Amino acid sequence: MEQLNLLNGPGKEIVRIGNRVSYFEPNMPPYSLISSAINGPFPSEFFQNPEKLFAGYDFVMVGRSRVSGRAAQQIRIISKDQTRYGLNVWLDQETGLLLKLNMFNLNNQLLEQIQVTGFEVTEQADPFFAKIETSMLPAVVSIDHNSLSRSPWVINYIPLGMTIVKRELRRLSITGQLVEYLLLSDGLVDVSVYLEERGNDNPIDNLVGKSHSDTFFTLNKGPLNITVIGKLPASTATSIATSIQRVN
Repeated sequence: MEQLNLLNGPGKEIVRIGNRVSYFEPNMPPYSLISSAINGPFPSEFFQNPEKLFAGYDFVMVGRSRVSGRAAQQIRIISKDQTRYGLNVWLDQETGLLLKLNMFNLNNQLLEQIQVTGFEVTEQADPFFAKIETSMLPAVVSIDHNSLSRSPWVINYIPLGMTIVKRELRRLSITGQLVEYLLLSDGLVDVSVYLEERGNDNPIDNLVGKSHSDTFFTLNKGPLNITVIGKLPASTATSIATSIQRVN
């Protein structure tokens, strides 16, 4: 069971019971999706299959300290091929739960920090969950994405430990344009790749954008417009985009 509340802005609540995640947002009807975890501030692989991270990262034990009044073990997480940002994490010494996460760029500059401010371990679940009637949760909605078994485009470069976990056709809500969507993931970092075939007379300009730890990169490659979005260095986004080619 999980509950996530956004405390700033208009407010948003997400609740997971089993594999059913329900979303409650202002100015729109509630709905549910099928998922094994909430896409929250901490990577879900820390709680589910942490051994998958060994394919792309090295782990270095640093030492012990205190976080939020708890004894914690600090661990440095380093990309094996230096294509992704580094992490410092502090795990609760008693339970192994994540208490703090710092993300650094390749120059060891701090990009993002997440820290637990309150921590309590109890025998029973929080009373909040006892009040939930699963039969009253919003219905599960099906998202109309088309799975894609064959594509004329191939990605020739993917960072070590990262795999294609989703490939489908999506229709952009703003333009209505049908695009090919790929989701790459290594368990810590998710990277979205959008492939849009357009005429040579209507290209987009190449663009690299940054917002804290997020990179937004677009590339015009002949008839194909490529967009890469994710928490990774701009050089890695560029390498992914430029490696995409058409195959027979």
